[in-house]
Amino acid sequence: MTAAVSSSMEESNVPWWLVLLEGIAAIILGALLITNTGRTTVVLIQLLGFYWLIKGMFSIIAIFIDSSQWGWKLLIGILSIVAGILVLGSPFLSTAIVTLTLVLVLGINGIIIGLVQIIQAFQGGGLGTGILGVLSVILGFLLIIHRYSAAAAVPYALAIFLLIGGVVAIVAAFRMR
Repeated sequence: MTAAVSSSMEESNVPWWLVLLEGIAAIILGALLITNTGRTTVVLIQLLGFYWLIKGMFSIIAIFIDSSQWGWKLLIGILSIVAGILVLGSPFLSTAIVTLTLVLVLGINGIIIGLVQIIQAFQGGGLGTGILGVLSVILGFLLIIHRYSAAAAVPYALAIFLLIGGVVAIVAAFRMR
């Protein structure tokens, strides 16, 4: 770890044990995603549905507390409540739709970022930027073309990130202590 990162950890107001609990929870969730992929993904999507439902209610309540931008708050509230109800009403279909939508968004994002990098490469950004841009565009198109295969891989990719992040959080917690 660099000196800047370790000094920022020491100055943090977050208790070390909270970071430790976060790391343990991430490892458990990552292990569940690997060992019981389908059920764990459905549960995570249901939690997302509850989140959207509660967020929608709070967005509408916020209109009565602060009426500025009430139109946006009402729109966000209604859309969040509808999304939450739809996800909770059909958890298995929602799991497929949410993961496919995530893959589509990631694919489009990869294409856009790649095109921007290619433009930057022609404006003096260098050959490396251009190569990364081309790879990003190719990966974006692959995600869109093979979205069903990519959607099936999303829980495993999330599991890997959770496992690695959990280990990093546990190490950071003991360094904070």
